[in-house]
Amino acid sequence: MAEVIGVRFKEVGKVYYFDPLDNKLNTGDMVVVETARGLECGEVATANKTIDDSELAYPLKPLIRIADENDLLHLAENKLKEKEAYKICEQKIADHNLDMKLVNVEYTFDNNKILFYFTADGRVDFRALVKDLASVFRTRIELRQIGVRDEAKMLGGLGICGKPFCCASFMGEFMPVSIKMAKEQGLSLSPVKISGTCGRLMCCLKYEQDAYTDLLKKTPKIGAIVNTPEGKGLVVDNNLIAGTLKVKLNSSPDDVAPKTFTVKQCKLVKDGYIKIDKKEIEELKGLE
Repeated sequence: MAEVIGVRFKEVGKVYYFDPLDNKLNTGDMVVVETARGLECGEVATANKTIDDSELAYPLKPLIRIADENDLLHLAENKLKEKEAYKICEQKIADHNLDMKLVNVEYTFDNNKILFYFTADGRVDFRALVKDLASVFRTRIELRQIGVRDEAKMLGGLGICGKPFCCASFMGEFMPVSIKMAKEQGLSLSPVKISGTCGRLMCCLKYEQDAYTDLLKKTPKIGAIVNTPEGKGLVVDNNLIAGTLKVKLNSSPDDVAPKTFTVKQCKLVKDGYIKIDKKEIEELKGLE
């Protein structure tokens, strides 16, 4: 067992564990710790707690110190430097005529490195830009290409629901989402309706997926053959939430509308399956 604190370095970022030594810390306290990038100042997201050693994916590093007034002042100064560095880098990108979009700039706490985050459609040869920036800032420069999801997380904004982006407000890490989830949840496969502002599938598809997966185990799918109180038939529609099926009875003429039964009233003979055809895959290519 190990006593740890969870530290977050960005407002909505991943939480990393550190050894608090003999310090008792509360959520919201600022601390200085050593990371792979050097010294960093972060916020305590998880107060002292004990976890099993098997939960640690990496060797536990100790707390360096609780942040004092000078550390917080230095952190604020770095924020101002980042704004100035952003303007300079944007101008340098224009001077080098590079097809890339600068998203964010980040100084490491010890000022040993400046990270420039950007997006681009393909690979960008930015070697000349790095040399140019290094001559201006006189420190290590790292240009890091990120995806559109990361860009949305950094910049923030409002989703189609009218609320702040999930990724920028509470999601520490992105959750895997797929076209299959949208299909299983009975959503329209129109890219406009299932993609977020970033142009990728909405993260919220994941929130209710476990419930839909469980319901799909109990509910015959469209195309299934079932026995009903009125005879055998083909499932032409289903409502997972309501637990109802629309069944085209074998004994009914073609012009008679399907009848509605509850899932409990029907006995499965042969289940159907959810299929995404090639045309749908082509139209939704790039959303995942």
